[in-house]
Amino acid sequence: MSINGYDIGVVIPAYNEGDRIEHTIRTLYLLHYIDRILVVDDGSLDNTAFIAAEAGADVLSLTQNKGKAYAMKKGYETMHTHILVFLDGDIGEGADQITSLVKPICEGKAAATIARFPMTPGKGGFGLVKALAAWGLQVLTGSSLSSVLSGQRAFLHNVLSSDFFDYKGFGVEFGMTVDMLLKNIKVLEVDVNMTHRTTGRDIQGFLHRFHQFTDILRVILKKSIMNSHSGG
Repeated sequence: MSINGYDIGVVIPAYNEGDRIEHTIRTLYLLHYIDRILVVDDGSLDNTAFIAAEAGADVLSLTQNKGKAYAMKKGYETMHTHILVFLDGDIGEGADQITSLVKPICEGKAAATIARFPMTPGKGGFGLVKALAAWGLQVLTGSSLSSVLSGQRAFLHNVLSSDFFDYKGFGVEFGMTVDMLLKNIKVLEVDVNMTHRTTGRDIQGFLHRFHQFTDILRVILKKSIMNSHSGG
């Protein structure tokens, strides 16, 4: 089944998501317009791949943990539907909200959409990573988006290219957003009611955000140098 003639595939890059992946997949299969669900198991140490396959998804298993960007790239190279949706493996409630992501694309209002989550007061960090991403996006593209770090996204497959995924660690969402805006691809933020794991204000949470911060800063510096060399 399709929407307005567009067939739709969902790629879920997953690492050690055995406790959540089944619920996500079964929720997605309630959406009858989805043609294919592909879980790219990024070298998980748990039973993510087995549970995903049991739930009915196609599974591409990587023998080693290569990172989210590489898993996304393999999904892009494997899935050839008109519309490609990326969904994080830790999405809890609200996986069915991807309807809101694909609808503007099917209606020709955007070539790419990014999920904008509701605010969660009292959770997470102090906003330094989001502030860096917002500042970097403004400096590099002149545009402003509030959800540049969101991993829940939908695209027309033909606007993507493999180099959109050539980033390290947590830099992939930021980097590919910059790439799309610089190529004048119309990006639309869409409000959704989804939930996912939120890193807290403990040591593990601060380490997570530190890696996010450094990966995004690395992308900003790299692209700034490239722009200066090209005279941009």
